[in-house]
Amino acid sequence: QVQLVESGGGLVQTGDSLRLSCAASGRTFGAYTMGWFRQAPGKEREFVAAISWRGGLTNYTDSVKGRFTISRDNARNTVYLQMNSLKPEDAAVYYCAAHIFGTLRGQYDYWGQGTQVTVSS
Repeated sequence: QVQLVESGGGLVQTGDSLRLSCAASGRTFGAYTMGWFRQAPGKEREFVAAISWRGGLTNYTDSVKGRFTISRDNARNTVYLQMNSLKPEDAAVYYCAAHIFGTLRGQYDYWGQGTQVTVSS
C-alpha cells in the first residue's frame, strides 16, 4: 500500500508556472505507475498525465500537451507535474494517484488528498 501527499498548489496568474509534487510513502514506489488527475467545481475528475513505473513512458490529456510535464524521482519517492503557460481552465484540485505496474490510463488504486490550483485571468 502507498500513501500520497500532494503539494505545490497555489494562486497564479494566466501564463504563470507551477510545479506540483507528490510524495509517496513505502519502499515500492518504483513499482507504481503514477498519474495526475484534476477536478474543477461542478465537473467530473479528469485524467491529466501519467508516467510509467520506470519513467520511460508518459501520457497526457490533449489540453495540456506541450504545457505540462510529468516526471518522477524514484530515489525520492516523488512524482512531479510541471505546469507552464497556465490558463484559467486549468484551475482545479489536482490529485496524485498510483497503481502498481499499471497502464498509464488504467484504474488507479491509491489517491492523495489533492492540492488546489487557482489561475486568475
